[in-house]
Amino acid sequence: MPDLLGSLIEAFEEAARQDGPLPRVRAADQLGHKLVGQQLCTAMVFDRATMTVQRLFSSRPNEYPVGGRKPKRDTAWGRQVLLEARRFEGEGEEAIRKHFADHDVILGLGLRSIVNAPIILGGSCVGTLNMLWPDPVLTTERIEVARLLALLAAPDWSMAGAERN
Repeated sequence: MPDLLGSLIEAFEEAARQDGPLPRVRAADQLGHKLVGQQLCTAMVFDRATMTVQRLFSSRPNEYPVGGRKPKRDTAWGRQVLLEARRFEGEGEEAIRKHFADHDVILGLGLRSIVNAPIILGGSCVGTLNMLWPDPVLTTERIEVARLLALLAAPDWSMAGAERN
């Protein structure tokens, strides 16, 4: 893996200087690909009142357009990630089919594992940073990098007004 600390510092310093939308999420996407080979990165904002998530960012907008919404009420994933603010790690086709209504799209892209990292501001989950890979098994390195990138990207949710939910 390339120099992790140096890569993080440079990418997030540069992101902090940008005034465009979601600079830290974009940096997380680029670093996730460079450091651990993620093939899809999305960022979602959580609307607690409707128990839905809406896509703020997608590294593959043709397949996963920005603005897309997903209902998560009464789902195990929604309880774990959105209400309890606990990370989800999905490995293999069965896990993806079980937890994601759009599993046909995910699997059709050749993706077989996922980390959904909750974005926590003020003690509550306000969204997720999601990274997916073609390999059916997650490595510790992939999980840790996804977790760290979610922490470093979190200010973008605040700037997007997500803390109001």
